[in-house]
Amino acid sequence: MCGRFAFYSPREAVTELFNVEFPLELEPRFNISPTQYVVALRQLENENQGLAFEPALMRWGLIPSWSKDPRIGSRMINARAETVDKKPAFRSAFKRRRCVVLADGFFEWRRTVDGKIPYFISMKNQQPFAMAGLWERWNAGESPIESCTIVTTAANRTLAALHDRMPVILPAEQARRWMDVENYSRGALRSLLLPANDDGLQYWEVSRSVNNSRNDGPELIKAS
Repeated sequence: MCGRFAFYSPREAVTELFNVEFPLELEPRFNISPTQYVVALRQLENENQGLAFEPALMRWGLIPSWSKDPRIGSRMINARAETVDKKPAFRSAFKRRRCVVLADGFFEWRRTVDGKIPYFISMKNQQPFAMAGLWERWNAGESPIESCTIVTTAANRTLAALHDRMPVILPAEQARRWMDVENYSRGALRSLLLPANDDGLQYWEVSRSVNNSRNDGPELIKAS
């Protein structure tokens, strides 16, 4: 699964990697938790722009459009790649509202006899990356809420020692294909939802201070 992550790259890095104009002013985040707002990219809803993408702030934890209670989102932070196109909460978004969630790394906890030990996982090349996601717009409240979920898949060999799941990490070109809602092919989309290459990721143990969602700072991703 993916339950905490960090995104601290400057917006110039995102523009260079994904060729997306980035007008949002962002503060570095080192302990992003469910129900907090995350930075996502999605297809721009403008026929005159062709295939273009835009950044958006979304609440982490997808609220299905048919839900009567937005609190359901706290249980919808992840969607399994194996069933994402079939589950009632996700199948509509899978067809028309695919996005990527931006990150520089994510946390995972390994079970030991001394309790759960947190690790920070990032790309070896130190670049930000895109996690496959879905988004929805919920209109049943006083104001609309845009929310999202992160798609997970089986862990690759590098991360299998920590956990049996990991977020789907999409290289830039695959991220564009994932977000292109005009070219819907269930088989082609599902073929993107695979574990990341074994040699692209690195991880190290970090402080248990990350367990408290109120803590946020660069010290949380330093090796302990």
